[in-house]
Amino acid sequence: MSEGYSEEIVDVIRTFLVDDDWKFEFDDERGIFRFGVAIESKLKNLRYFIPVREDAYTVYAICQIEADSDDKDIMKEMAEFICRANYGLRNGNFELDMSDGEIRYKTYVDCDGVIPSEEVVKGSIIIPAMMFDRYAPGLLDVMFKGATAEDAISKCE
Repeated sequence: MSEGYSEEIVDVIRTFLVDDDWKFEFDDERGIFRFGVAIESKLKNLRYFIPVREDAYTVYAICQIEADSDDKDIMKEMAEFICRANYGLRNGNFELDMSDGEIRYKTYVDCDGVIPSEEVVKGSIIIPAMMFDRYAPGLLDVMFKGATAEDAISKCE
């Protein structure tokens, strides 16, 4: 049985997405929004999913390109790149799945006792795309050009 979710939080997220003309799907049974976003960087597209719970929601933006999990050197540099990128971020963080190379950005919104405003929802959805735009050159340099994490981060920051 799936965990319950807040209809009020769902309504605010849905209103933002509809008003801003986003194309999305919502799984009523599991309380999850799904959609794709085109971004300006060479990554081109991100997949989003937003699971809603009773007192919070999380926004995951997933990169369509994965790091080569079979290449230990690339994974080591990618893990260091993610750590360096995350240091100092104020709203959200990158995550790297060491088993398959998936890279995603996560924002978490605690709604315990409050319903988020549309501005809060907008920020939680836009920030991951902005972070991928900012860090895409470095991610790609590590994955495809053999850059060190330190050099790749300096290109982004």
